[in-house]
Amino acid sequence: MGFHYDDQNIFAKILRGEIPNNTVYESDHALAFRDLYPQAPTHVLVIPKGPYVSMDHFTQDASEAEIVGFMRAIGEVCKLEGVSDAGFRAISNAGADGVQEVPHLHVHILGGRPLGRMLAPET
Repeated sequence: MGFHYDDQNIFAKILRGEIPNNTVYESDHALAFRDLYPQAPTHVLVIPKGPYVSMDHFTQDASEAEIVGFMRAIGEVCKLEGVSDAGFRAISNAGADGVQEVPHLHVHILGGRPLGRMLAPET
């Protein structure tokens, strides 16, 4: 499958400094910032700095350094936000069925309260 990256998506604009964000953590390979519409007391988005659409795109095409840097950034955010001990959820939506709203890989780190079931049964 080919992946098409749209460099005009909101996260690309954040990475270029065209749109401000509330940065939590930044490294050579990742940027983490607070979600504008938090769904939990802790709601941070972690994005790679490279042009990747989704997790499958990233894991197939990113360099080892990018993958390690991105995954370590997720760990750093969990530590900085204090959610490691009580627990958290890491979510990455992909494509239409996954309800991905921004076509740039991002992982939601949610915590700070009990989060309930991951998915409700289909009705």
